Amino acid sequence: MRCKVTHNYEIDNLDLKILGELQKDARKPFLEIARKLSVSGGTIHQRVEKLKEMGVILGTRLIVDHKKLGQGVCVMLGIHLHNAKDIQKVISKLQKIDEVVETHYTTGSFGLMIKVYVRDIDHYHQFLVGKLQAIDEVLSTESFICLSSPIERELKLIK
Repeated sequence: MRCKVTHNYEIDNLDLKILGELQKDARKPFLEIARKLSVSGGTIHQRVEKLKEMGVILGTRLIVDHKKLGQGVCVMLGIHLHNAKDIQKVISKLQKIDEVVETHYTTGSFGLMIKVYVRDIDHYHQFLVGKLQAIDEVLSTESFICLSSPIERELKLIK
């Protein structure tokens, strides 16, 4: 499979395999990836740098267990806005709220879907009333408390 990213570079199967290895463990040494893929360490380094330059690799992340840090309640919220033109204003305000970890501009009945982490239901109530519903442009919200998240993964790259 080839996927054109710029006018002069196409992602090939080796790039996809490198990305797959880095998705499993972003700290895996390039030499270990090279041995697994039967290429040189220099090839891996060059390919990764090229993928970064093209914006395919945006960075690396540390995954934290929120429950172990006292933020054990995950809530997805649908947000209705008074006016759709206020979307950027609302996103700017949401960005300043620590509990908000994801924001999605969506189709369907909600203008936005957000994901938040809170300590407990009392903390959620304080967040909902004191922060989210205090945003003037928010008309109403609908909450979905996550009971568990059995699948959390990166998108598998198609080969």
